[in-house]
Amino acid sequence: MKTDIEWMEIALKEAQKAFDEDEVPIGALIVYKDKIITKAHNKKEKSKKATAHAEILAIEKANKKVGDWRLNGYTLYVTVEPCLMCVGAIIQSRISKVVYGTSDIKFGAIDSIVKTFSFKGWNHYPQVKGGVLKDECAKIISQYFTQKRVK
Repeated sequence: MKTDIEWMEIALKEAQKAFDEDEVPIGALIVYKDKIITKAHNKKEKSKKATAHAEILAIEKANKKVGDWRLNGYTLYVTVEPCLMCVGAIIQSRISKVVYGTSDIKFGAIDSIVKTFSFKGWNHYPQVKGGVLKDECAKIISQYFTQKRVK
């Protein structure tokens, strides 16, 4: 079985694809029983859709692939802490575990801006693990925005 670090390394490769496409470099993958179900990266600029976050795209692809909106038992790996929209999709899809790399001090909705899973009343609470390959995940984001400022 692969470790969280090994899965996050794959998510970082997806983030690099986004970087290469001049998208904010966030990568995600969904794993079930030690197999990758889907991979995705941000495509907001290319698609011109505000909802084209890596997590949303990965969830949609997984739903289609498994033929169900429920992803009980699945793990989402994402290089950056999910935003409020993505956390909503995580709750709605019943993903069992979320593993993220670096925190997002501007949009993070798990541990940073909003601690969504601390609210009582949700019908689903996934396990959460943050900080996996935190420095590597933060570095690619930092490089991207540094490059944007130079341009």
